[in-house]
This record gives sequence, structure tokens and C-alpha cells, in this order.
Amino acid sequence: MRVKKGPLVVIGDTLLDIDVEGSAERIAPDAPVPVVDVEGEHLRPGGAGLAALLTARDGADVVLVTALADDPQGRTLRSLLNGHLEVVRMPLHGTTVCKTRVRARGQTLVRIDTGDGRALARVTDTVRAAVRRAGAVLVSDYGRGVAGTVLELLGEVRAPIVWDPHPRGSMPVRGCALVTPSELEARRLCPPPYTSPDLAARHLTKALHAQAVAVTLGSHGAAFAHAGGHHSRIPPPTLASGHDVCGAGDRFAGASALALRDGLPVEDAVAVGVGEASRFVEGGGAAAIRLQSHEMGDRPRTPMEVAELVRASGGRLIATGGCFDLLHAGHVSLLRRARALGDALIVCVNSDASAKRLKGPGRPVVGQRDRVEVLRALACVDAVMVFEEDTPAQVIERLRPHVWVKGGDYAGRELAEAESLRRIGAETVVLASVPGRSTTGLIAAVQET
Repeated sequence: MRVKKGPLVVIGDTLLDIDVEGSAERIAPDAPVPVVDVEGEHLRPGGAGLAALLTARDGADVVLVTALADDPQGRTLRSLLNGHLEVVRMPLHGTTVCKTRVRARGQTLVRIDTGDGRALARVTDTVRAAVRRAGAVLVSDYGRGVAGTVLELLGEVRAPIVWDPHPRGSMPVRGCALVTPSELEARRLCPPPYTSPDLAARHLTKALHAQAVAVTLGSHGAAFAHAGGHHSRIPPPTLASGHDVCGAGDRFAGASALALRDGLPVEDAVAVGVGEASRFVEGGGAAAIRLQSHEMGDRPRTPMEVAELVRASGGRLIATGGCFDLLHAGHVSLLRRARALGDALIVCVNSDASAKRLKGPGRPVVGQRDRVEVLRALACVDAVMVFEEDTPAQVIERLRPHVWVKGGDYAGRELAEAESLRRIGAETVVLASVPGRSTTGLIAAVQET
């Protein structure tokens, strides 16, 4: 019998991130600065809210303990998080912190920070109950006071604690399973002279009384040290480079914490975090997250309508395919992450006959009509298209997506639809699968009962 693990509890400061996207083709006449013609505005949670959202989109059970103001920006944050995870709200004194990036052609020109909110030192019974049922805890400290209010409570936690520190935040509690400073934060935490991230990681395991420390190094992975004396460099996987690294630290810390919750050794958990952060940056970083699509309006009913509207508006069309038989958390995680790569997601589904040829007798367990209805009910899916052929090559050429997404079990393999993807110039992105989730496993578990 499989024992259900407690949720990942993310504790920390949530900000509102705003990307103002546009084009800059001219210089202002009154100052040597670019003039940005605004084409759209995208909002998402930042800080601890982003770390929690990204792990929830992996299919994990996530509880976010954070401070939110009762102002328009705070209410926007609640609406952005609603439906993705459970939020345990603490009071915030002041106004919601907003970080606005003005971007042109994928490059950030300026960031504007507003808001003065700080968490009030008040731990409620609801907060205590959330922390006590945690399978793992991630403290995502952005220096706005949430971490400091729960220090005493964290001393009672028996689940692994991952602490992502901030220069203006609290010092991690003793005994953290993992502390994840950036190299800049490691420099500030270590006494001078600073020599290398490797020595910093070893020093900080002792100074912070941590079981392990991973100093994150961006495209170079992480410098890892264990309290037992073992230390190593953990490189990223070989991936195409990305430009927007905003949110990569949150992705790393959340994925590492989730891996620890699932029982991985700490060095393996750090390797998972490095890989997920690299894939996150490759997929466009935080700028690729689309929780609200103002351009799409009401979702059209047919896949071709979706595809035509996205292309007409200059958007990025994402497509993926599969049987999606007995829809499970791994499927949902893949679809959520795929949708975050662009402006609309079309799911191409094997027909009953096609699925039987692919999977064998007895499959699919769920008929195509029901599979389509369940997929259409997901907020991250904009349209569903059924295909009768053995591969989705023909529907790919009809839809002409900008990006074709496959699950991690296809990594390193030539796809049957590869020629069609090359013909239309589509990019292929392989997203990591959620361990332990598969339709075959579900069927086997049912048959054993």
C-alpha cells in the first residue's frame, strides 16, 4: 500500500510580477532612450508565489503560506493562484510589492519596483496546521518578513526543509536539509575573502548548520557540499540556451524540495533542481508563463480556429499529442507546463483505433469521446483534435504549431513525426515526466487489487 506524502508547503513572500511587452523601433526626441510601443501586459505571481505555482504545475500537492494585502494587486495575486494550489494567507502591512519589467523583443529594458508591504508577525492556527502536515517545506525568502514570522514554528518541523535565502531576509534555521543561495548571496553570507563557490558551499554547511548547501551558478549548474564532507559540481543537462533567467532560482528550489519530499537523496534532488531550472530557462523563463491570455478572449471551439487566431495575432502556438488514457497527474503536469510555453495549447489525441494499434489489446481503457471531454475541461487546454493515423504527423502539418511538446520518456529518440516538424520549422521541446505516474502503472495497480 502506497502511503500518501504530505504536501509541499512553500513559505515566503509573494510579489506581483508584471511584464509589459512591446516593440522599440525609435528613440525618444527628449532623451536618448527607446520608445516602447506596448503590445500586451502579462501578470503572474513572483517570489514564493512563483515557486509554489511552478511546483503545482508539476502535478504536486502544494500549500502556499504567504502574506497578501487587501489591495487591488493583492486581489489579483489571489485570483492568479486560485485553482492551482491552496493558499494560507497571513496579513500584510502596507501595499503589495510589484516588479514591472518593460520588455522589447524579449529583452528587458527597465524594471520598476513599487510597494512597501511587510508581513505582520502573526502565526495563526491555520498556518501551524499547514506546516505540521508538510511532506517537505520550502522557505522562499524575499526579505519581506514571512520567513521571520515562522522561525520558531520551523524548529518543530520533522520534514526536510529547503531554504532559499535573501540578502535582506532571515538566516536559515539550523538543520535545513538544503540551503540554496545564488553565488551573489553566498558571497554576502561568507566572510571575506571570497575565493570560489565550491569553498563557499563547504563553509556554509558548517556556518548555517545545514545538511547540504547548493550554490547556484546559472548556466554552470551548482556547487554542492554535504555536511559529511562530500562536495561536487552538478552541471546542467546539455540544452539550448535561453535568455530570460527570471524565476530560474524559484524553479530550482521548488524542484529540489519536491524531490526531497519524494525521498531522493539530497545530491540527487539538487541534480533534479538543476535540470528543471535549465529546462525552465530554455522554455522562455518566467516570461513564457501565461496565466491570463487577454489576446485570446473566449476560447474558440475548433482546433483550426485556435491555430489561425494565434498566428494572426502574432502569438506562439503549442501542440502536443498522445493517447491520454486514464488521465493522471503526470498528464496534467505536462499539459500545464506545455501551455506555459506559449499563447495556446492544442492537444492531439489518438483515436480509439489508433490507440489500440499503438498500445495493444484492451487499450484504450477510456473511449476517445470521454478522453476528449476530460481534456477540454482542463483550463490549460485550448482545443483538442483527434487523429486516426498511427502518428500525429498529418495533424501537425495541418495545425503548423510553433512548438511541439513531448514527455521526458522520448528524450534522445527520433520522433516518428520528426520530418513533419522539420518541414514546418517547428521547435521540439521535451519536458521531464513526473516520476511514478503512468497509465500502465495505474492499470497494474487496479489489477492487483
